[in-house]
Amino acid sequence: MFKRIFWMGLGVTAGVVLVTKAEAYVRANTPKRAREFVLGEDQDQVASRTLSGLVRQFTQTMHQRQDELDRRYLDRFQG
Repeated sequence: MFKRIFWMGLGVTAGVVLVTKAEAYVRANTPKRAREFVLGEDQDQVASRTLSGLVRQFTQTMHQRQDELDRRYLDRFQG
């Protein structure tokens, strides 16, 4: 179990470092218009927008799955 936690933490850390480096590279080596196309107009809030989008998508998917399971098992036990 500790190996899994270690490797998961290492993967998350590597992902954060790679995304940070890639974003810095894009900011340094692309013209402003291309950067705005890739990162959006508000380039300082890319990470928070991405994280909030992921959380919103996860929550929406979780609720959809819960509703599906509720319908499936409610029908099974009521009928």
